[in-house]
Amino acid sequence: MWAVSTLTMLVLAGILPDFRLQSPDGDSATDIAVTAAVGAGAFGLLSALVWPLMVRLLLLVPALVLGLLVFFLNGGLLLLAIDVNPAGRGGVAPETAVVVAAVMSAVASATGGALAVRDDDAYRRRLYRLADRRRRSGPPCPSGPGTLFLQLDGVGHDVLLAAADSGAMPTVARWLGRDGASATHRLALWRTDWSSQTGASQLGILHGSNHDVPAFRWFEKDSGEVVVCNRPTSAAQLQHRAVKHTGDGGLLSFDGASRGNLFGGGADEQALVLSIATRRRSRETRSRSGYFAYFSDPANAVRTALSFVAEVGREIGQSTLARVHKVRPHVSRGGLYPLVRAFATVVERDVVVAAVMGDMLAGRTAVYADLVAYDEVAHHSGPGSRDAAKVLQRLDRSLALIEKVAEHAPRKYRIVVLSDHGQSPGETFRARYGLTLGDLVRAGCGLPVPRRAQRTRSGAEARNTVRAALHRPVEEGAEQQRPADTPTGRRSEPIVLASGNLGLVSFPDVPHRMTREEIDARHPALLPTLANHPGVGFLLVDSEHGGLVLGARGAEIPLDRLDEEPGPLAPFGPGAADAVRRTHSFPHTADIMVNSFHDPADGEVLAFEEQIGSHGGLGGAQSRAFLLSPVVLSAPVAEGAEIVGAEHVHRVLRRWLRESNGPQVPVEDPRSRVVDSAPFPAPDGVVQDKSA
Repeated sequence: MWAVSTLTMLVLAGILPDFRLQSPDGDSATDIAVTAAVGAGAFGLLSALVWPLMVRLLLLVPALVLGLLVFFLNGGLLLLAIDVNPAGRGGVAPETAVVVAAVMSAVASATGGALAVRDDDAYRRRLYRLADRRRRSGPPCPSGPGTLFLQLDGVGHDVLLAAADSGAMPTVARWLGRDGASATHRLALWRTDWSSQTGASQLGILHGSNHDVPAFRWFEKDSGEVVVCNRPTSAAQLQHRAVKHTGDGGLLSFDGASRGNLFGGGADEQALVLSIATRRRSRETRSRSGYFAYFSDPANAVRTALSFVAEVGREIGQSTLARVHKVRPHVSRGGLYPLVRAFATVVERDVVVAAVMGDMLAGRTAVYADLVAYDEVAHHSGPGSRDAAKVLQRLDRSLALIEKVAEHAPRKYRIVVLSDHGQSPGETFRARYGLTLGDLVRAGCGLPVPRRAQRTRSGAEARNTVRAALHRPVEEGAEQQRPADTPTGRRSEPIVLASGNLGLVSFPDVPHRMTREEIDARHPALLPTLANHPGVGFLLVDSEHGGLVLGARGAEIPLDRLDEEPGPLAPFGPGAADAVRRTHSFPHTADIMVNSFHDPADGEVLAFEEQIGSHGGLGGAQSRAFLLSPVVLSAPVAEGAEIVGAEHVHRVLRRWLRESNGPQVPVEDPRSRVVDSAPFPAPDGVVQDKSA
């Protein structure tokens, strides 16, 4: 490696005008070579000895900022390496030092990896260097196997099977025995709740309760606020509510780690977790072990930066080709989206995978990590697109890497892969009908409709994750309204929010959930306008006699009769009635819940947001998530039964933790136990109990 680094330095000195390895008067070839060797050796030693200490001192810096600082700090080490040359030869401009250091780090990383490929001992030593202080100074590793829960965000059950059969995901195919060998994993389908999106699913999976989460975003009349699942303040609030509801810290309360998630799950170790993004930094909330494991090797930042730039270029090229060939359906992919996509598919993936590797080498008992790459790309390119298929290939390589690292961990690991929902394809509501759901509601209320329909903001998870990683507040914009903003005696306009193909209509000046009779008295044409529109599948409203599902041509089915007479719910398949009834029981369900049209023949829905791959409501593949588990674990459910809802998934995962680690893991139903008094910080300062 020293020899290769020396050669790299000589080549760069010959190419870059501001980088020299000789004195101004000139030196012999031997002197120049010695200067390069001394500089390369000094740079290598500084990178190995000083660099990890520098990163430790910067753990409070946000992940993206640290990624940028890496280049400048690395350049500073190179300047120091050149200056320590005892002969006093050579020099480099500061801006050139950044480039030289980046190239040398990348070459050194590639060389070290190539040399270690055939040497298992060297490979094992290289992996162990990713472990943090906990492994070196913590208690002995438990004898039982640890469990990894890897969430492939937005990957539906059928998409996973198709990718395995097509060769796009060979690791998954091997686990399922699709390559002819014995299967090591079993695949199960689970049906999501009506709100088929990450906020509801992950809250239920990690904390055992997603009660009162009717959508991705909704208006709460008692507070006058719009709650958005991927807003840090909302995520903290939802996690606090779930902990209060269950009386339990979460799935990861026993020696757990949470990586890249919306919620912490009760884990002590957290990185890129949205629900702690707004908390005041403290020893308990500033966990950066994942960042350290990643950035402790300066070559990682170089590799990620190059991949980031390549991904931005890839997105620009793919979107340009889609426009040239007039691919339909199509949504705008300009603005900041290429950067958001690159963050989700490169930066978030690399940091989360490195954190998981560090967790395994530290011997942690339970790790839950979310990889959001597929979901972000499928929203804009489509769940069955070539763009999304390429992302699945890269995710499969991440699974293979994690599996390889698990072989060198101090304890055995069982790898469980699951998704939080799928995605359903289709045009946007606006593209097909030339107006948004908000425009349709305004028309039904007799309010003026703008000539040019307004674009609905996308609800892709990655956008606010980027802002949280930068510790920047999320823009509230039009997603916040208070009844106090309405003059006394004047009715406020309805608030219309979208969550994929699920729409929510609320009247903020009415403090309670309005009944069908109250809505008809105020706006007689509103419910018929919505129910009879061809882009609407069904409505859910309350009434003086209980909940009602409304559909076209006057269809009106009470909730307690849906099993015998599904009416408008028939195209949405089994389980739709139970999902609707459950959401109807939530305190913050909107005055009118609107689910878009669904075509069972092709699985298409109409998104109320600017997405051609959407999720959030009922209809198609979005409700069909998967659970891929090792066969050494018990079957998720009895033969012939099915997994319904995220809370059910939580109970299955908690049972598997108990099978691996014994009674110290809390029982499956956290509401049936008394918790201890260990503090669990809540966003409003209230101390809640945390499961040991």
